[in-house]
Amino acid sequence: MGELLDRMEPLLARMPSVKPPEGHVHFKNKLMWTAAVLLLYFILTNIPVFGLSATSIDVFEYYRALLAGAQGTILHLGIGPIVTASIVLQLLRGADLIKINTSDQRGQVLYMGLQKLLIFVMIILEALPNVLGGWMTADASVSAFFGGNAGFVMLLIFLQICIGGVLVMFMDEVVSKWGIGSGVGLFIVAGVAQGLINGFFNWEATTDQFAVGFFPRLFQVIADGSNFIEYFGLQLLALVTTVGLFFVIVYVESTRIEIPLAHANVRGARSRFPVKLVYASVLPMILVRVLQANVQMVGMFLSSIGFTALGEYNGSTPINGLMWFLAPINQPQDWMWWLSSFTGTGHAAWEVIIRVGIDCTVMILGGALFAIFWVKTAGLDSKHVARQIQNSGMQIPGYRRSPAVLERYLDRYIPRVTVIGGVFIGLLSVLANMLGIIGFVGGTGLLLTVSIIYRLYEQIANEQMMEMYPFMRGFFDRE
Repeated sequence: MGELLDRMEPLLARMPSVKPPEGHVHFKNKLMWTAAVLLLYFILTNIPVFGLSATSIDVFEYYRALLAGAQGTILHLGIGPIVTASIVLQLLRGADLIKINTSDQRGQVLYMGLQKLLIFVMIILEALPNVLGGWMTADASVSAFFGGNAGFVMLLIFLQICIGGVLVMFMDEVVSKWGIGSGVGLFIVAGVAQGLINGFFNWEATTDQFAVGFFPRLFQVIADGSNFIEYFGLQLLALVTTVGLFFVIVYVESTRIEIPLAHANVRGARSRFPVKLVYASVLPMILVRVLQANVQMVGMFLSSIGFTALGEYNGSTPINGLMWFLAPINQPQDWMWWLSSFTGTGHAAWEVIIRVGIDCTVMILGGALFAIFWVKTAGLDSKHVARQIQNSGMQIPGYRRSPAVLERYLDRYIPRVTVIGGVFIGLLSVLANMLGIIGFVGGTGLLLTVSIIYRLYEQIANEQMMEMYPFMRGFFDRE
């Protein structure tokens, strides 16, 4: 693999990228860049794909909150290709198949180039099944305009969603280099916020003739005099879960072990390095859910071409076979078999219990494993943190100023907290999905949003601190 990377070095070094800032970017400029990208994101999610039929199936229906895209628009794929490429790259590094030293400039160029190449590949691989699987179909009137050539219209649709995937990649890079936080996190927050607003205020009627939105449905059920528990019970449960999950995540994010630091040369300059309970953040949950989404997409594609041994689908919903058992629990109706709205008609209670058990296992084990991979690849492990502390001129009071000593000290906390946090977030995500969330944004989506907003607040505070104390930029790798 090393020889292959050496041969690919000219290609990887020439991958298109956003030019990084040559010096320090002022906090106000970062806010402007972040706001500009967010505005562009909202514009793109409202530009429909030209030539797409309104009857097209959304294969990512249950993952929209995580993928941060919009059905039938230029950003149909959302952040899916970026996250999938990250999964592949982390697995290759975790299996020690790719050995890239990201501590030097050449290694960083190779790593970023390889990641970008994988994103381009994933854009194509995720766009193709949508077109070839028959989920995205050409509009009859547009096909007639091109002389009945539906194949040409499908090619246009394919190119449009691929261009959207590339735009998301560069928008994410702009935010990472010129803005605050990451584009992936920013887009997730924007998508979930839209979903929550829709979940509270949407007046569109469902099959039971009541509105989708929480407040319109509440008024309609009370005015109609219908059975409150039957027609509003699940919405009330979703509200309690949404509010409860918000406070739980805020509390967990503030739970930490703080390691005291003192500057070796500046008397009185003290700081603390926080090792949070959710040290790897909840972003590894994206990796787990997107992996599940890709598995379901493969199952849908195989079913669409006549191979139903793994399961059959009704639209984007698996109805039997292995794919039904592997499908994540997205709402109470997916496992509460005693409800009239139960989606698993034809499945016994023991089958539902097995499906819930599989989902819990995947989320808990996946959360722990991807948290470990995330910490290593994001430079949050003990070795990298020790080097950051050393380079910033800070040290732990009472300990010799040495990276090896710092690393051994941090090893007491970081590996254990990483696994515990990954398991906890995985379990919390499953429970939230099982109980339901307002706006159908999913437990994982709400977890990510609250955590991203909380960490964005912390990052803004760090940015303001670095404006006041420039010597702290070395500690935060902002030199």
